[in-house]
Amino acid sequence: MPSGLDDLLNVQASALRVRENRQELLASNIANADTPNYKARDVNFSEALKQVVQSSQGLRAPLALTTTSAGHIAGKTPRPISGAVQYRSDQQGSIDGNNVDIDKERMAFTDNAVHYEATVTLVTSNIHSMLAVIQS
Repeated sequence: MPSGLDDLLNVQASALRVRENRQELLASNIANADTPNYKARDVNFSEALKQVVQSSQGLRAPLALTTTSAGHIAGKTPRPISGAVQYRSDQQGSIDGNNVDIDKERMAFTDNAVHYEATVTLVTSNIHSMLAVIQS
């Protein structure tokens, strides 16, 4: 039976997974800044976190892998955020159809990284507090 502590840590872990997926999308946008017809994507963080918290399976709901032999072990593949991923609107697209604004992407990438580190610091602090209570 989960406790309030489990719920707190699960929300923080979910937030880290959403931030991780967002970082991958932003990195992909930066890497494809010169790719013709590439459309920048991003995650609505609050919507994604809401979906994760409400979902009993969490952010990376497992998908069954196909086994081709009786000796294979059935595995699960993580699935990234789906409903919260959005295409950015064209503010000023380029001639080649690419709408990546490298400055905005770098800013979003850095902002997301800072929030990720803050969440890690918060989780670490909570764990240290729990250990202090247990040891006293």
